[in-house]
Amino acid sequence: MIYFTQLIYINEGQEDAFHAFEAVAIPLIATYNGRLLARIRPTDDAYIESQIDKPYEIHLVEFDNESDFTAFMQDESRKQFLHLKEQSVRTSVLIKGVKL
Repeated sequence: MIYFTQLIYINEGQEDAFHAFEAVAIPLIATYNGRLLARIRPTDDAYIESQIDKPYEIHLVEFDNESDFTAFMQDESRKQFLHLKEQSVRTSVLIKGVKL
């Protein structure tokens, strides 16, 4: 298994575009042997301590292997909606890990 944690920071006022992209992208994860383990929208009161800006969402996803993740990223139907991601996401941080 391979795990990805993504911290997603969106442009102000672009929530609808982001949600439209996610409505396409998230269901595709399962097509490529992946599972969305958690989708979190943190609130200010959830933080005990932080040295980074609060992301709009945090995603934890697992795939059976790296090639499945690569295939998901290259999915043609996902690519058709990348303009929504580019419009709405200011920046993101992708953290890759494996289960020990």
